[in-house]
Amino acid sequence: MKNFLGIIAAAALALALGGCAYPPAGSGDYRGYEVRGEQSVRFGVVESVRDVRITPHDTGVGTAGGAALGAVAGSTVGGGSGQVAGAIGGAILGGIIGQNIEKSANEKMGVEITVLLDSGKYVAIVQGADEPFRAGDRVRILSGPGGTRVTH
Repeated sequence: MKNFLGIIAAAALALALGGCAYPPAGSGDYRGYEVRGEQSVRFGVVESVRDVRITPHDTGVGTAGGAALGAVAGSTVGGGSGQVAGAIGGAILGGIIGQNIEKSANEKMGVEITVLLDSGKYVAIVQGADEPFRAGDRVRILSGPGGTRVTH
């Protein structure tokens, strides 16, 4: 029975972690509410491009799933009060591992693009690294309800 509970907990953790995947944030990614919405457009020239790491917010799903799985696994250790201690230790360790798995699964590379607008103003935009940019590229800055993005 405990083996069955462990399998159920592992499956629930896998589903939960898959469901908390961070949405894409590249220049060509749009969410449903952005479709047919108006955006303002500005033009400029790329001054610099810098690689960055985009880390998602912590949803808590990885921590909770890992803690649950760790508690189930830890409760199989020993007997009596040893099972309780094992479950507590497993929950703590599982929560830490689950949080790190969630972070690693959703972290991605991005770029910080600094643009000198035709107006003379500088702006910097961070987005997913789905389109290559180089200093000197002529670009468009699109701003709307979903945020701001840089495109060629």
